[in-house]
Amino acid sequence: MNTDPVHPIPTDDESKPPEPTTALCLSGGGYRAMVFHIGVLWRLYETGLLEGVKRISSVSGGSITAGMLALAWPGLSFKPGSVNSHFIPKFVAPLRAFAGITIDAESVILGALLPGSIGDRIAEAYDDHLFHGKTLQDMPDEPRFVINATNVQSGVLWRFMKPYMRDYRVGEVKNPRIPLAQAVAASSAFPPVLSPFELHLKDTDFVPGTGLDLQRPPFTTRVVLSDGGVYDNLGLETAWKRHQTVLVSDAGGKTREEEQPETDWPRHSYRVLNLIDNQVRSLRKRQVVDSFKSGTRKGAYWGIRTDITDYQLPDALNCPLDRTMRLAELPTRLKKLDPKTQEQLINWGYAVCDAAVRKHVAAVGPPPAFPYPQSGV
Repeated sequence: MNTDPVHPIPTDDESKPPEPTTALCLSGGGYRAMVFHIGVLWRLYETGLLEGVKRISSVSGGSITAGMLALAWPGLSFKPGSVNSHFIPKFVAPLRAFAGITIDAESVILGALLPGSIGDRIAEAYDDHLFHGKTLQDMPDEPRFVINATNVQSGVLWRFMKPYMRDYRVGEVKNPRIPLAQAVAASSAFPPVLSPFELHLKDTDFVPGTGLDLQRPPFTTRVVLSDGGVYDNLGLETAWKRHQTVLVSDAGGKTREEEQPETDWPRHSYRVLNLIDNQVRSLRKRQVVDSFKSGTRKGAYWGIRTDITDYQLPDALNCPLDRTMRLAELPTRLKKLDPKTQEQLINWGYAVCDAAVRKHVAAVGPPPAFPYPQSGV
């Protein structure tokens, strides 16, 4: 029985082994994930591990964080002690300012009342506050940033990267100049409210013969995309196939119990879809962890719902489970987070990443304190 969390597609070369390099996967989860991953990247930056990562694969809310990191990357210094002078002003500060505003509710209202879609409004908000007209060509050559969306038409992954964007069934567009804000909006088009996001392209944009079976209009001219987490809720696909060491940061939610679930078809269908997603996420997580335990892959998994005491580190930062679970229960929204909640999410991402890395990946020294000691978790 194949227990690998990622399965080959027809265009994969299965004889090619993974490279002896490291990839990082950032899951979705709205602003909750976006801010949690700030803390994760903060700790990886401090330890020097982030500088050596060759691929950063993201979905949904994780793609907001990854997009900002991609733009900040060329200006970052990886010298010790450069957190305050480089990492915080170039990467942390813009994301924290963005987390202080609500964009989903306004986008839904304006998308319903005015010309343009809800996805277009979300992309405009990303561009206004974070990306300022930058395109996929403004991302660095290395590490390779992969922003993942789901192609609703073909049913497979659509990948946005600097060298190309592609869907193995529809084909490949070389050196795309798609705005970074649009790629992130497609990746974070949470269904049902923010989905879909549409790309309007020309058939001639695609390299001839690069699609398996769907390289023709309307697949090549009107690309209908949804949240990357619909297809790959941990952003594993491209990372797992290419890299021997994989770090997985999971800030995804969990479906809560409902004593009296709604029975009207829209809300009942939404509930059922959430249950399916929850089961798929749980299965993939188990497969990832089992692969690490068996030695098939190196790396570590940590999640916003992890109990930090499971790592059995006597010097792990103080993160009581009842407090971290309160953070994990924050809704999957693009809704304003108050400054203290932001700091607690950053602290928690920082602490659990530190524990997982020190336990399973590298013998780095323990952190002296949380990034925001006054807030704890």
